[in-house]
Parts: sequence; structure tokens; C-alpha cells
Amino acid sequence: MSISHAPPNPPTPGVAGIPRPDGPTPAIPPDLQPVVPALAHRARIPRWLRRAAGLLLLLALWQLLSNTGVLAADTLASPGRIGRVGWDLIADGSLPSAMATSLRRVAFGLLAGTVTGTGLALLSGLFRVGEDLVDAPVQMLRTVPFVGLIPLFIIWFGIGETPKIAIITLGVTFPLYLNVYAGIRGVDAQLIETGESLGLSRWGLVRHVVLPGALPGALTGLRYSLGIAWLALVFAEQVNADAGIGFLMVQARDFLRTDVIVVCLIIYAFLGLLADSIVRSLERLLLQWRPTFTGR
Repeated sequence: MSISHAPPNPPTPGVAGIPRPDGPTPAIPPDLQPVVPALAHRARIPRWLRRAAGLLLLLALWQLLSNTGVLAADTLASPGRIGRVGWDLIADGSLPSAMATSLRRVAFGLLAGTVTGTGLALLSGLFRVGEDLVDAPVQMLRTVPFVGLIPLFIIWFGIGETPKIAIITLGVTFPLYLNVYAGIRGVDAQLIETGESLGLSRWGLVRHVVLPGALPGALTGLRYSLGIAWLALVFAEQVNADAGIGFLMVQARDFLRTDVIVVCLIIYAFLGLLADSIVRSLERLLLQWRPTFTGR
């Protein structure tokens, strides 16, 4: 008489298919929940609204002080008055004509200053001989206030457009030179050695290593130079000018028109902000290869 033995019960698979010994069934762990940062639960406000909130609050406070008489009209016109005056200047064509003249001056001065500053920075940054010849004179000249050179430029170039463009060119040249030069000399030496080991020529190193490494500094210098360009334009257009935004400000000063002066200042600020936005867009386009921290 044979006795049959029943096969043992197969082990019950545990978590992830791993066999576990017989015994009481352990409690099944709950599903894991993703951890969400606390900041993600906050209501998200559109960024454009946050950026405009401060300006709107300032305008509201300004209008309130004007309505209550704290700010007298002859001291500082109200925002409503400034808006009406600005519309009148646009309607009679004086403001568009002045803006076109000022933009032309800034464009010529910015172009000449960019070419000059970048060329000197490349010569001084890429070559030691160029540094010995160029850097010391540039460092001396940049400490001279460019506004103080206006009388000399008037004597040299007359009272036409040339001295105004020369002042803007001088204001643009030095910030761009410093930033491009610092960008070139700030390139990691190990990247240069790596390029040489890969067989890059001198021009190949400049094109593929040095210039891309100096590009962030060059764009920063361009942003700074744009601000200096508008500052130089303010001074240039208030000396022997017969057209432009600065000329409107001089006329308004003679007639104690604070509303026209504020309109011109707002135009200066708007044009400067627009130029800065263009350069920032160029940064996002040209520096996609360089991820950076953008804030939280």
C-alpha cells in the first residue's frame, strides 16, 4: 500500500514577486503619494499682472496726492493731465517727430560705439601686444566724464549732429569694451587646452571657444551701454539742439511746463525699457546652451 505525499503549497509571492514565508498576511502598504512643494499649492498670479501692480499702485497714489492738493500742479502735474498733454503732442505731430530724431541719434551712436568698443576689446583681449597698446589708454579715458567733453566736441565738430552722436558713441564704447574684454579673459583655460588637444587652429579656438564664452559678458555690456546711450542723449539734446525729445524738454523748462517734461521723461524711460527688452530676448535666443537660475 503506497502512501501519496501531496506537494507542498507553493510559496506566496510577496512584494515585487519575492517569495515570502507562510504566516499571517502583512498589511498592504498604501499607495505612495508624490510630495508636492508647498509653493505649488499657492494661487498662481500671472507674472505680467505682478509686474504691473507696482506701477498701477504708484500711479494711483500719484493721482490721489494731486487730487487732494498735496502735489501742486505747478510742481508736478497729475497723471491725468500728463496723459492729455501726451495725446496732444502726438496729435500735433511734435512728439513723433522728436522721437524719430532721438532714435536716429541713438542708433548711429550705438552702432559706432558698439563697433569701436567691441573691436578694441577683441584686440586687447585676444593679443597681449594689443592689451599693452590699448588697455591702458582706454582705462584712462573711461574715467573722464563724457559729459565734460561736450564743450570740446562743440569746438571740434560744431553744433550740428556730429557732437551729439560723438557723445553717445563715447558713452557706449567703454562699458562694452570692459564687458567684452572681461568675457574673453574669463574663458576657462582648460577649455582652451581641450580645444588645442582636439586640433583646433587659433581661429578655430577663437570662433568655437573664446567668442561663445565671451558672449554672455558682451550682451551684459550691450544692456549697460544702452542705458548709458539714453543718458548721453539727454545731455546731448539739451545743448544747442533744435529737434528731439531733449529739445522739447528745454522748451518746456523755459515755460515751466512740468507736464511736458514728465511726458518726455516717460518717453525716455519707455524707449530704454523697449531696448532692454530686445537685448534680453537676444540673450534668451543666443544663450540657450547655458541654463541658468531664473528665480523661484
